[in-house]
Amino acid sequence: MIKIIGTKIQMISIFFNKKLYPCTIINCNPNKIIYINKTTNIYYTVLLGYDKIKKINKPLSGIFKKYNTNYYRKLIQLNNLTYKYIKNIINDEYIDLNYFINDKYVDIIGNTIGKGFQGVVKRYNFSGVGGKTHGQHNRLRSPGSIGAGSSPSRVFKGLKMAGHMGSNRITIKKMKILKIDVKNKIIMVKGSVPGKKNNYLIIKKWKKNVQI
Repeated sequence: MIKIIGTKIQMISIFFNKKLYPCTIINCNPNKIIYINKTTNIYYTVLLGYDKIKKINKPLSGIFKKYNTNYYRKLIQLNNLTYKYIKNIINDEYIDLNYFINDKYVDIIGNTIGKGFQGVVKRYNFSGVGGKTHGQHNRLRSPGSIGAGSSPSRVFKGLKMAGHMGSNRITIKKMKILKIDVKNKIIMVKGSVPGKKNNYLIIKKWKKNVQI
């Protein structure tokens, strides 16, 4: 399935067909095709690079030297592509927004904003132990009891407790495309996408648009 890497610019509101929509602007510079490899008699693998840089660590530099190309900050591999999908890009150097120009929807993949270590009130919307009582001055945001004592003498797995919140990789499916500006390398989608400004995103064709 064709997908490319982009960068979240900002969220705004725009008028589209006489209606006001919340909109996210994503910058999608052309993704460099580093190599196209035929894995089987039917399927191909494509490696794409995004956001060119001057320096990179030694282990990754071997990949770029092998294929005699510039260094890129982000890499993405496209697997199990048929020749019908590959034939349009097999002689190209880049993949850009032209491959989404006829689509109405896309899937967006990204990492949510990290919140660090949080308690149960913020993490799971617990209400705490209620109002202050005698000897309860420091338990307003406490999770309360976490299980029985003598039986089963342990805490069950999966119990909602304080811990790391956010920074999860999620996919938002079927996001409506409001506008694609190939010249300025911008795609505008309805609604919000994961992460903060300048976060890297993967833009993928919506499943029902794919015909392999």
